[in-house]
Amino acid sequence: MVRLLERRIKVEEMNREIPLERVRNIGILAHIDAGKTTLTERILYYTGKIHRMGEVHEGTATMDWMEQEKRRGVTITSAATTCFWDEHRINIIDTPGHVDFTAEVERSLRVLDGAIAIFSGVEGVEPQSETVWYQANRYKVPRIAFINKMDREGADFDATIEEMEKKLKARPLILQLPIGVGENFTGVIDLVGSRELLYDNELGITYKRREISYEDNKKAFKHRELLIEKLAEINDGILERFIHGETIDEKLLQKAIREATISKGMVPVFCGSALRNKAVQPLLAAVVHYLPSPFEVPPVRGKNPLSGKEEERKPSASSPFTALAFKIVTDPFIGRITYIRIYSGKVKVGQRVHNAGKGKVEKVQRIFLMHANKREERREALAGEIVAVGGLQFTVTGDTLCEEKHPILLERVRFPEPVISVRIEPQNKQEGEKLQEVLRKLEEEDPTFKVHQDEETAQTIISGMGEFHLLVITHRILEEFKVRAHIGKPQVTYRETITCKADGEGKFIRQSGGRGQYGHVIVRLKPLPFSGKMNGSKKTFEFTNEVKGGEIPANFIPAVGSGIKEAMENGVLAGYPVVNVKATLVGGSYHEVDSSDIAFRVAASVAFKEAMKKAHPRLLEPVMRAEVVSPQEYLGEILADLNGRRAEINEVKHRGGLVIITTMVPLSEMSGYATTLRSLTRGRGSYVMEFFKYGEVPEKKEREILT
Repeated sequence: MVRLLERRIKVEEMNREIPLERVRNIGILAHIDAGKTTLTERILYYTGKIHRMGEVHEGTATMDWMEQEKRRGVTITSAATTCFWDEHRINIIDTPGHVDFTAEVERSLRVLDGAIAIFSGVEGVEPQSETVWYQANRYKVPRIAFINKMDREGADFDATIEEMEKKLKARPLILQLPIGVGENFTGVIDLVGSRELLYDNELGITYKRREISYEDNKKAFKHRELLIEKLAEINDGILERFIHGETIDEKLLQKAIREATISKGMVPVFCGSALRNKAVQPLLAAVVHYLPSPFEVPPVRGKNPLSGKEEERKPSASSPFTALAFKIVTDPFIGRITYIRIYSGKVKVGQRVHNAGKGKVEKVQRIFLMHANKREERREALAGEIVAVGGLQFTVTGDTLCEEKHPILLERVRFPEPVISVRIEPQNKQEGEKLQEVLRKLEEEDPTFKVHQDEETAQTIISGMGEFHLLVITHRILEEFKVRAHIGKPQVTYRETITCKADGEGKFIRQSGGRGQYGHVIVRLKPLPFSGKMNGSKKTFEFTNEVKGGEIPANFIPAVGSGIKEAMENGVLAGYPVVNVKATLVGGSYHEVDSSDIAFRVAASVAFKEAMKKAHPRLLEPVMRAEVVSPQEYLGEILADLNGRRAEINEVKHRGGLVIITTMVPLSEMSGYATTLRSLTRGRGSYVMEFFKYGEVPEKKEREILT
C-alpha cells in the first residue's frame, strides 16, 4: 500500500508534464451487472487513486456516487475520473449498463479515444453488450475486451469468444487464456509474454510469474500460433520471422497488436475476475500498450459556420481551442458544470470562449479535474483532456466551444426518442414553480428526458427511455429536490403514420378592414420507406416543392414546410407525433398584398391534416427487444406468458443450466412484467429490454386505444 501511495503522489506531481502521447481517454462499456463499476474500482485501487476498494452491492463503489445508484446497486450516470499507470495518464469514464441510460454511453463514446468492453464469462454477449458495441462501431472507437467472472460456475471463455464473433462480428485477438474456471480459477496465461500469472493474494496486489512450456500446454501453443498468424497478415516483420521459424519477441508482438487494434479493427481479448481481484493489472498494461493516445486518432473535423467549409483540428496545445460539451450536471454546491472534451488548443480560468452553434460568448470561471463527484481545481486544461468547467450559461450537450476568430461546429451527439411517459402534478402553485425549475435542470442534464404540456388538460407530461428511467427521475424530483408532487401511471408514447398517398387542400383567408391574410396550398402526402428505428439513421419526414410557374412565390415555400412540420407534432388519430411522411407541395395560390409567411404556415397545417385523414392513418407502438434469463425448468411458463403479450420469440438458447430467451414485444404489454417473471420463476428469473423500433399496432388493439 505504501508503494502504491508513493507512486500515486510521484505521478500526480508529473501531471502537467505528461505528454499527449502518454494520455489515454477510455470508457468502460458493458451490459448491466457484467462488472464495469467493480472493474473501475479495482483499477482505481491498483493505481493508488483510492486506498480501499468499494463494492457495488454494498453501495460503497466510488464511481456510483448518486444516492439512487447506491440504493439500487446500478450505475445511472456516467462518471469521470483520472488515474496513472506506468507513467501514463488514464482518463476513465465509467458508463451505465442499463438500457434506459444508453444516452450516457452515447455521449461518452462521442468523446473517447478507446474503450474496455466487458463481457460476463457466464452470460456471454448480452443485449446491452451488443448495443454499446455497435455504438462504439459508429464512433470508430478501438476496443480491448475483458471476459469477466471467470471465477463463477458456468463461465465459458471459448463460448464467449464465439458469441463475440457471431453476434458482434468482432475480430478477437486472444492474448490471454484462463487457468481453471469457477472456484479453480487461479490466474491467466499471457500468450504474448509466454508466462503464467498466478494470483495468491486476496487483494490481487501481488502475483507470481511462471514461464510456460508449450509442449505441456497444447491449447496455449495452438492459440499463440493463431495469434502470430493473424498478426503476420498485417505486420511484415512478424511475417518474415514466422516464415523462417525465428523467435518473435514480446515488443514486436505488442507493436503489431497495437497496430491491429488502432487501425485494423481487431480486439485484444483478456480475462479475469474483477470481484476476486484477479488479472486487473495486465488489463491496465493493455490500456497503455494497445489503446490509442489522442495523437493516434484522426483529427476532429467540423464545419466553419462562416464559410461552410469543412475544417479539422489537430490534437495540439498550439492549435486553436476546440472542445465539445457532452454532459451537463447541476452540482448542489457550485451550480451548473459542463463536461468538455478538449480536442485542440487550451483553455484557462477566466478565458472567454465562443459557442459556435448559439453565437454566444461564455466565460470559463472554473476548471475541474473530476473524480466521480469530487473535484480537483485546475488553472488550465489542454488538448486531449476531459474536464468539467463552471460558469457556462448557454452551453448544452452537443455544443461546440472554440475561439471566436477560429469558429468550428463539430457534429452533435444524436439521442434516441423517449418511448414512455407519466403525468406529474405539483401539490400547489408554489410547488409548481419549483417543479418547473427542477424539470428544466433535469432536461439539461439528460437529453433523453423530455417535458411537455398536454394541450387539452394543461398537465405536465415527462417522458423517458423506460419505466426504470422515469422511476429514477421521479424519485430524484421527490427526494433529491424535495418537490411535493403526484406521479401518474406510466403511459406508452405512440406515433402516427400514413399508409397510402393522399392530397389535401388548405386555405387561410382573413379580412379585417385593413391588410388581410391569404394563403392557399395543395399538399400531397406519401409514406416514406422506413425501418421503424427512431435513431436518426432514417428520415422520418421529407418536404419537396413541385410548384411551377409562380403559383406560390419562392419566399413562401419554407413557411409551407414549417407549417407541415408543426402539424406533424399532433396527428389526427390521437394527437401523437407523426412520422414516416413525405410531403410535396403540388399547388396553391397567393395574393399580392395579403399573403404572408403566417398565412401559408396555417394553410399548410390545414392541408396536411386533411390529407392525413385520407391517407389511412395508423398508430405505431414502441417494440422492445427483450432478453429473459431463467433456469431451464421454467421455460414453458415463460414462453406461454410472452405469447400472451404479443411477443415474437427470436431465439431460445441454453447455456450452463440457464435458458436465454430473445424476443420482440410491444412495450404496452410489458407493464408489471418484473413481478410476473419473479412469480413464474420463484424469484430466479431476470430480464432486460431496450427500444428496438416502432411497429404498426394491430387494428383490434388500435381500436381499443382510440376508444
